[in-house]
Amino acid sequence: MSRRPTDRDPARKSAGGRGAAPPAGKAGTRPREDGGRPRGQSKPAAAAPVKHPPPRPRAPRVSRESIGTLLQTSGWDQYALLDMGEGEKLERYGDLVVVRPEPQAMGARRRPAAEWRAAGAAFTGDVDEEGPGRWRQRDGLGESWPMSVDDVDFVCRLTAFRHVGVFPEQKVHWDWVAGRVRAAGRPLRILNLFGYTGLASLTAAKAGAEVTHVDASKKAIGWARENQALAGLDAVPIRWICDDAVKFCEREVRRGSLYDGILLDPPKFGRGPDGEVWNLFDDLPHLVDLCRRILSPKPDFVILTAYSIRASFLACHELMGDVFGDLPGTLDSGELVLRETLADGGEGRALSTSMFSRWSAP
Repeated sequence: MSRRPTDRDPARKSAGGRGAAPPAGKAGTRPREDGGRPRGQSKPAAAAPVKHPPPRPRAPRVSRESIGTLLQTSGWDQYALLDMGEGEKLERYGDLVVVRPEPQAMGARRRPAAEWRAAGAAFTGDVDEEGPGRWRQRDGLGESWPMSVDDVDFVCRLTAFRHVGVFPEQKVHWDWVAGRVRAAGRPLRILNLFGYTGLASLTAAKAGAEVTHVDASKKAIGWARENQALAGLDAVPIRWICDDAVKFCEREVRRGSLYDGILLDPPKFGRGPDGEVWNLFDDLPHLVDLCRRILSPKPDFVILTAYSIRASFLACHELMGDVFGDLPGTLDSGELVLRETLADGGEGRALSTSMFSRWSAP
């Protein structure tokens, strides 16, 4: 599967949408002992069989558990969350200021309305995560522009799914992984699943890791290779693989391949290059179990991030605990957060963007 074909891949639309609310009951009906079905209505179909049984705990948990952690990114010289409110956020990516939908920005805006109107691009149209939309752009503005993070150059683009090719809140993971790689005292073999435009892979490889980058989108792989060339990192050891994440890991199990660190950043829904269907709630437990089976005898870390799903980070924490909790180390779970950059340069409000769960060796 692609990293997030539903909301990040510029080439494809989602295989599924948001779940609709159940219909309200008809006036005059009343609850029934048979489950509330009106007379004459057939019994609901049985639940679809589970494709893969969920993984069972391997042994009692020994990992130290930390729950409710906020991993915060305050921006850097090339990125800032400038303001948020009324269902939108105002951000600066390099030299371009953009306005994008943000359902969690429920408060009032702080900056003047003129500053919002002056943005170079604003995403309009369908604002649902799974729906394509369009950008309203300032005259003469192109659809791509350069950026950098920690001396890694890359290109941003205005995509039909409101994203621009970089997820700034992930910087806290990139920095953490780079630090683990440098401190390991050995070249860590890292697997990056749903790798998208490759910034996690490039920063890890620059720090000294040997990286296998997997994404189902050919366009995403092409974008990642473009970023590699722009960053001048053609010589770093990265394997770029266009494949379905589950199928790739199943083959790695059969081949006996092992990795010291694994990053997973899956979509809610999506399709692989050969039409494989991905549903996070159905398929993530199996994929996490596969990741345990290809983890080396001296593992360093596993990071799971989940965006835009109707679940608590506790669900990810317990799944990761079942699969990795028997390993000595730390299991840390919570939310990735962006901090506003105020007009005076100080830090403002916090915006939660996603949930995460991260196991790390002592």
